[in-house]
Formats: sequence, structure tokens, C-alpha cells
Amino acid sequence: MDDFKFEMGDAVVLTLSKEQGDVIGRAEYLDEKNCYYVRYVAADGRQVQCWLDESAIEKRDQ
Repeated sequence: MDDFKFEMGDAVVLTLSKEQGDVIGRAEYLDEKNCYYVRYVAADGRQVQCWLDESAIEKRDQ
């Protein structure tokens, strides 16, 4: 098991789309990467929440 890279409430950006959001949940698994539940505003303006693995997000400059 690896330590979590992101903390609850961290401001993050999705690495490919550059959409911005916040970490609102975390999960760890025996055979998977750490995952984060992120709330963000999608490119079409909708508020979205979804699980993303650690490689799909990065910390946002504030």
C-alpha cells in the first residue's frame, strides 16, 4: 500500500482535460492504485463527481 499523494480538500486539475476540482474522497485497494473522488466543473459547465486514479490528477497551483 502506498501513502496517499493528495489530501482531502486539495485543489486538483485533471491531467488531460485541465478541468479543475477538489478531492472530496479517497480509496485504497490491495491490488490497485490509490483513487480519489473529485468534484469538478466539466468543460460544458456541469458539476461532476467521479473516481479517478492518482495518475489522472495533479495538484493545482493556487
